[in-house]
Amino acid sequence: MQVVKEYVQKWYESGLDPEEFICHGKDGNLVDIEDAATGDRRTVLTFCTNDVLGLTQNPAVQQAAIDSILQYGTSNSSCSVLSGRIDLHRQLENEISEFKHLEHTQLFLNAWMALQALMDAFCHLAIPVPGFQHTRETIIFTDVLNHGCIVSAISNAGTRSGKLFGHSPRVRVRAYRHCDMDDLARKMKRYVRPDDRIMVISDAVFSMDGDIAPLPEMIDIMSHYEGSVLVMDEAHASGALGATGRGIYEHFGLLPQHAIERGVIPLIMTTFSKFAASAGAAISSHVAELKPLLNVSPTSIGTISLPPPTTAAALESIRQVRQTPELVGRLHENTRYLRSRLTDLGFDAIGETNVVPVLLPPEINPKEFGQKIMNDYGIWISPIWFIAKPRMRITVNARHTREELDRLVAGMVGTRDALLCKQTLTA
Repeated sequence: MQVVKEYVQKWYESGLDPEEFICHGKDGNLVDIEDAATGDRRTVLTFCTNDVLGLTQNPAVQQAAIDSILQYGTSNSSCSVLSGRIDLHRQLENEISEFKHLEHTQLFLNAWMALQALMDAFCHLAIPVPGFQHTRETIIFTDVLNHGCIVSAISNAGTRSGKLFGHSPRVRVRAYRHCDMDDLARKMKRYVRPDDRIMVISDAVFSMDGDIAPLPEMIDIMSHYEGSVLVMDEAHASGALGATGRGIYEHFGLLPQHAIERGVIPLIMTTFSKFAASAGAAISSHVAELKPLLNVSPTSIGTISLPPPTTAAALESIRQVRQTPELVGRLHENTRYLRSRLTDLGFDAIGETNVVPVLLPPEINPKEFGQKIMNDYGIWISPIWFIAKPRMRITVNARHTREELDRLVAGMVGTRDALLCKQTLTA
């Protein structure tokens, strides 16, 4: 334990530790927060929530969660395959399947568990079956900037969950350069063997860079490998991409059927923490046989099913998105406006989505920037200072007003100029 204490002390001294704020209440994009270190409280304008369509405070969504508690209780207290499946699960699965144009959907408590279940199902066929011998190796191709839940799942893909020693065929993993389709094509040509089962997995929108995976080119490349599986993690794409928020396929004017017709098997992971005002995740496919394999993975059968209030909130949120596509339109309009203003004022706002990472001048520490813009302007944005390119990570939502966006821009300019001036004076 002494080593742990010494490490944490050095961590804190280095300034790498994140600041902690505790929320006491919300009113639209105004949040009452407490600084956990000092106990100070203030109301700030937030640009670091992933509630991209503003549905966490939607009355219909809130009432759906309340009603579900009154009908089912706060928890199902069991996994789906035993006694934990409720009708809300079936309704949510059907709603997602219609939303994503893939007939079969399986729910999970979160994205990390969903992707681990997918690795169990795809690489190891979930559980041993008498009389069936699984002999084909799996090769997985992954974008180098994929989210941590993908990285974790593929890192553990070699052994089935819940087993210290696996007996399935080997799983090989190869990374390709970020959104570089020439590199993906080269690596598939180099590493795929004749009998391999092939998976390519990618974020649809990359959470730290705000850019979009080149889906049409991915399908073109994979069409040369019939039966290959394309997994799109739509955590930041659902509700944000496409005219009606259906995600990356709609963004490019495609349906998953397009991939199927090209010999590629599309899988989509939908998460509920961003656009659907809830928690949890789902994997959708047109292959009916995948669903029971997902259902018996340890990350499904070994834990409780999605609780009633989170299920109901996600279900009603998706219905709200389908009924009011103008929410998505407002999100797109806000995103275009903010990106244009920041660019015009000399900020390096990378990407193209409502996730707006701003690369600061190298002499400015994002953590200091985040502290100053909160203290001086009452604006809360996320500083990311412990990766290769430190940045401020802004997330735009559909409920931001033009006045709030202008207030952010003014705060960004004032904070940048003040910190650059400080650097000049101390140089």
